Formats: sequence, C-alpha cells, structure tokens
Amino acid sequence: MNLRSTLLRPLTFLVALAFALPLGAAEAKVVSPKDAAALVASGKAVLVDVRETEECAASGVAQPAKVLPKSDFDGDQKQWQTFLAANKGKQVLVYCASGRRSKAVAEALTAKGIDAANVGGLKDWAAAGLPVRKVE
Repeated sequence: MNLRSTLLRPLTFLVALAFALPLGAAEAKVVSPKDAAALVASGKAVLVDVRETEECAASGVAQPAKVLPKSDFDGDQKQWQTFLAANKGKQVLVYCASGRRSKAVAEALTAKGIDAANVGGLKDWAAAGLPVRKVE
C-alpha cells in the first residue's frame, strides 16, 4: 500500500458519508401560484402569508390567504397551532415577499410531517394574474 492510497481511503469514506447523511431540513415541495389557487379553491389546501402584519397591510395579500407571521412560527406558535389544528389533513401552502421565509417555513412544516409547499412570493402570485386583497 502506498502513501497516496493510505491518504485517499479515509477521505473517500468521509465524502461518501457526507453525501449519505441528511442535511437537517426536509426539502419542501414548490407549487406554482396558479396550482396553489386551484388547490385552495378545491378545498384540498390552505394558503398562508408568512410576512409580518405590517408588510401585509402595506401591500395586501393573496385573496384566499390567512396571515400567520413567521415570527409567530419561530416563537410560541399560538396562531400556528390553532390554524394547523383547524386545517388538519389539508396541504399548507405558504408564501412571503420573495419566497425565502416561506421556503424555511415549508421545510420546517414538512420536517414535522405536515404536507406543506412553498408558493414563492406575493409578486409571483400577482404576476400570475391572481387576486390580491387589502388587509387592515
């Protein structure tokens, strides 16, 4: 056995192990705004805006969306627990401003065994020609 193979064998093992281990977050599905609207209309899913209430008041929300801030999700989840219990068995579709926060929430929900998907940002919803409503 030469020095090269002696050094490469443990390195090869570590690389293989790294690819075999889960990365921690469950990969969430991605659903287009049009597909999300159809799922919500059919009663199979609920749509959640995870932006903060001030953001929603400034720009409006998708017509069928419930506002449940990510800060509540990251905190004591009082609003989220009630919402999830009331919508058990439905897919939870989440969006935010750009899709970053909603991706994190969708992945966390998926890791908990909840059927969740990321719809992206409100801009994607509006660009698809879907209705937006004002929030007070």
